[in-house]
Amino acid sequence: MAANEELLGLLHEAVAGDLLRRVKSGEATSSEMSVVVKFLKDNGIEALPTENNSLGNLVKEMPEFSEEDGLYAKH
Repeated sequence: MAANEELLGLLHEAVAGDLLRRVKSGEATSSEMSVVVKFLKDNGIEALPTENNSLGNLVKEMPEFSEEDGLYAKH
């Protein structure tokens, strides 16, 4: 017997709510944060860094690497 759409919607909402609660509280582990990223990706949620959002702020804080540093990954 397949679950109906309403039941699946409730389950999806519960998972999203629990993930959000753990992230907001600071309780989320690194593996749970990976689950959050996958959950967002699986649901078509994407973000672009801008000057006024958290992702943009994270990009600004990232160190810049060069080939001389020996940490530059060639693709």
